[in-house]
Amino acid sequence: MNVKHKVKILIVDDVDINLDILEEIIKSMGHETITALSVKEAVALIEDLEELPQLILSDISMPEIDGYAFCAMLKKNPHTRHIPVIFISAMDSMSDLEKGFALGAVDYIPKPFEPAEVQMRINTHLKMYQMQVELAENNKRLNQVVANQIEKLHAEQKNIMSAMAKLVESRESVSGRHYLNISYNSKVLAQGLQFHPLYEDRITDNFIDTIESSAYLHDIGKIKIPDAILLKKGSLTPEEITVMKTHAQVGAETLLDIYEGKEKNDFINMAVDIAYYHHENWDGTGYPKGLKGEEIPLPARIVHVVDVFDALNGERIYKQSGTIEDCLKIMEAESGKAFDPDIVQVLLKIYRNFVRDNKPVHWL
Repeated sequence: MNVKHKVKILIVDDVDINLDILEEIIKSMGHETITALSVKEAVALIEDLEELPQLILSDISMPEIDGYAFCAMLKKNPHTRHIPVIFISAMDSMSDLEKGFALGAVDYIPKPFEPAEVQMRINTHLKMYQMQVELAENNKRLNQVVANQIEKLHAEQKNIMSAMAKLVESRESVSGRHYLNISYNSKVLAQGLQFHPLYEDRITDNFIDTIESSAYLHDIGKIKIPDAILLKKGSLTPEEITVMKTHAQVGAETLLDIYEGKEKNDFINMAVDIAYYHHENWDGTGYPKGLKGEEIPLPARIVHVVDVFDALNGERIYKQSGTIEDCLKIMEAESGKAFDPDIVQVLLKIYRNFVRDNKPVHWL
């Protein structure tokens, strides 16, 4: 908006002669005027205008609603609070001025009017208003540039993490899509939880976007598990199980090492929680910390459910894929034991929206 070429100034005064004088002065400056004989008329005009005035001159002493109340109304309304208000009045005591400034007025023009003074004060505040508009527009453009750069960095970050997850999984998974299944299905389950009364206030759109990206890395710690254990076709020994369990802590530490000295963001914080705690059980029997119930971060509880569901339905070196029916029976049986029971209840309602190896689960 360029106020130098398109300026509208609203004048509010219950005395016609005052309106005429100010209107003549303002028009001589090349600006457009809008006049109102009362606050009610001014409010109605503002509501009907396609473009708001860039400046408002308001008398203080008016019947029904005075200038102070009018100024307060303008400043409380987000739509009009940015419009500069200059009081015009014969009231010139210090208390009158202080009250006006406290309500948000930017200046005061005394009566009777001196054209040169009126012009000077109007020009001053129009220039200040223009500077504020330009600053706001520049800030908006700058924020957009920063947002675009952040989005680009996050996209690059996610691509690198996705590549790492794929590298880890290529050692173990038959399909090579387990990490993609976990990412997509975690998003779907989180979306379902948005409608659950226990979680609707905790799961935002940003939470859903973040868990979709962070869930990629749930098993990143397996990159340091020896092939002899990770690729073993038979049952693991107690000692091998102990080594395998270290992948949770190793994964979290790996992510923290990658971003050491850098500012943490929602993506990394959630990825660390998921990697570290996605094997914790609702009843406290999981690992590595033996956390219980709400002690387990919500993203980790979601990924735990999704991870086991996908593992039960998918092939592994050590097992064939199971049926949906058997999988659901196991999930229900472990509700309140391994899994958050409320999350399982949502899973049972929406699992048909899950995918496995790029196909809907219920087609398998």
